[in-house]
Amino acid sequence: MEQSSNRTYRLRGSRITGPQQSALDKYWGTYGHEYSTELLNITSLFPTAEQVVLEIGFGMGEATALIGRDFPETGFLAVEVHKPGIGKLMARIEELELRNIRIIEGDAHPILKTMIPDNSVDGIHLFFPDPWPKQREQSRRLLRPEVVAQLAEVLKPGGCIRLATDIEDYWRKSSGIIAASGFFAPPIVGRPEWRIETVFEKRGNAAGLPAVDMSFERL
Repeated sequence: MEQSSNRTYRLRGSRITGPQQSALDKYWGTYGHEYSTELLNITSLFPTAEQVVLEIGFGMGEATALIGRDFPETGFLAVEVHKPGIGKLMARIEELELRNIRIIEGDAHPILKTMIPDNSVDGIHLFFPDPWPKQREQSRRLLRPEVVAQLAEVLKPGGCIRLATDIEDYWRKSSGIIAASGFFAPPIVGRPEWRIETVFEKRGNAAGLPAVDMSFERL
């Protein structure tokens, strides 16, 4: 699979459990999509969906599955690079009998370039992206100018980027980059009632780092 030379994710342990591998093997043909240089047909993926949301980096997928359960009329296109999380989410999709989630395996940067059509999604979820906290690493953060431009291209006018992070430096710099792009209205700060508390958020709360939610509407 082709990868961006400036990847937006941090390599983590990729040990996969037996049940996660079993779910991958059994359900990949139903829910999974590998990286491709061809555009996806979003309508054919979600023929009855009232809207479609792109989620980038879903971790182990628990929040994704529960939000998908709570919004059955919405199609969720979920991007993740780590196989254990993909397998875990596929198992939850089956357990909850969901039919509105599809998964792309790979790095978001090339996926946005080649797979997601312009003006094709109604929302983008970025919940606790890799913070790359060291100064020398920050060019790898997902929300950098060229990627924000790509996100704006795939969003429909009026669609929103929804960002949640417990890293103050991340949301401050990211909101500045999004504002400077000229594609988005000023942010609305506040957690939507429907957002499920993630594992990362629980860890942050325990460490005294509450999350900040921001929503950026596409002009």
